Amino acid sequence: MAAPTYLHSTALTHTLLPFLRPLSRRAGSFTPSSRGHKLAVRPVLAQARRSSSPVAKVEQVASPSDLLFKGPLEIIKYPDPILRAKNKRVASFDENLKRLVDEMFDIMYITDGMGLSAPQVGINVQLMVFNPAGERGTGEEIVLVNPQIKRYSRKIVPFEEGCLSFPNIYADVKRPDSLKVDAQDVKGARFEMNLTGLVARVFQHEYDHLQGVLFFDRMGDEVLETIRAQLQALEKEYEKRTGLESPEKIEAREIRKKAVGFGKS
Repeated sequence: MAAPTYLHSTALTHTLLPFLRPLSRRAGSFTPSSRGHKLAVRPVLAQARRSSSPVAKVEQVASPSDLLFKGPLEIIKYPDPILRAKNKRVASFDENLKRLVDEMFDIMYITDGMGLSAPQVGINVQLMVFNPAGERGTGEEIVLVNPQIKRYSRKIVPFEEGCLSFPNIYADVKRPDSLKVDAQDVKGARFEMNLTGLVARVFQHEYDHLQGVLFFDRMGDEVLETIRAQLQALEKEYEKRTGLESPEKIEAREIRKKAVGFGKS
């Protein structure tokens, strides 16, 4: 991983990012803090930590075959069940993982994204990549393996989000403005990150994917109504393409368990 950089609001607000609509198109929405969006990284000693819970969470571990893939990768679109499947913890930090990371960055840039999770390319493991600048050769490429949210702020901020798995669909999502993250890099080394503003939002969006949570799960009924027809169109497109019934339908939202809290599934 490259040396940590500090990403200031002046650079971010002039970047056109499909993950989030350009700020110039959404006057009066989320305004970056005058302190800028800091992305600070510090290493963490690789030692076991005891769970504060009496019953530790049991996670499935990915086998080497779970990380095998054939390029080029393609973006998985809603309502493909891959987006809701459990994502396994990565334990093999080998050349295949590095190759997967490189391929994910490639498709992220090709599709004009600034963040991408492994399940969005059909691989159900706990891996995400992002570059807050949204362009190859600028900003900093960040790889997060097995990420966990350690702490998040009480300040909740609404902002209009989009998602590569939901082409051309945008709506407001409320999320904490800052948080502290623990993760591993592509070599397996543990580190912590303190994220604020736009960078924190990008992380949370991708982290939700690793929990099987989609961005419309965090929308209120009034906001969801503005994109209902577009979600239904994606469901019909899936049925036409696969010949199968859509695995989920937005009409059934009222009986579906909503996302609980922030950074939880």
